[in-house]
Amino acid sequence: MTPKVRRVVYVASYEFFAILSVGFALSVLLGKPFFDTGSFALMTSLIAVGWNYVYTTGFEWWEERQTVKGRSKRRRAAHAIGFETGLLALFIPFMSWWLAIPLAEALVYQISFALYFLCYTYLFNLTFDSIFGLPQSAQ
Repeated sequence: MTPKVRRVVYVASYEFFAILSVGFALSVLLGKPFFDTGSFALMTSLIAVGWNYVYTTGFEWWEERQTVKGRSKRRRAAHAIGFETGLLALFIPFMSWWLAIPLAEALVYQISFALYFLCYTYLFNLTFDSIFGLPQSAQ
């Protein structure tokens, strides 16, 4: 699989499962219809897709220049932490506005989702790499 095709498959499958999990969780937690929370999840997914592509491209550019190849647990964790930190800064005000909740409440939800997505991203990447193999940059 070429690097570009691999990224598209990665992002599409990652975001599909993320939209479902976030939309459902927020619907339950906020007691709002899935349409409202699912549309929020879809919008954040679109933002995340752009960020994911840019971030992963930069990460793989950096990774390709490293003398140690492969994806250790530490490198995978660094990837997940960097990605989620960037999203957190974008999503707190957006969530507050879209779902009409206070910023402090959005902060709590976003921290919770960031912790969730740290685990989700790590496990998703591990599963994705075991199904599709490591990208050229890590070989």
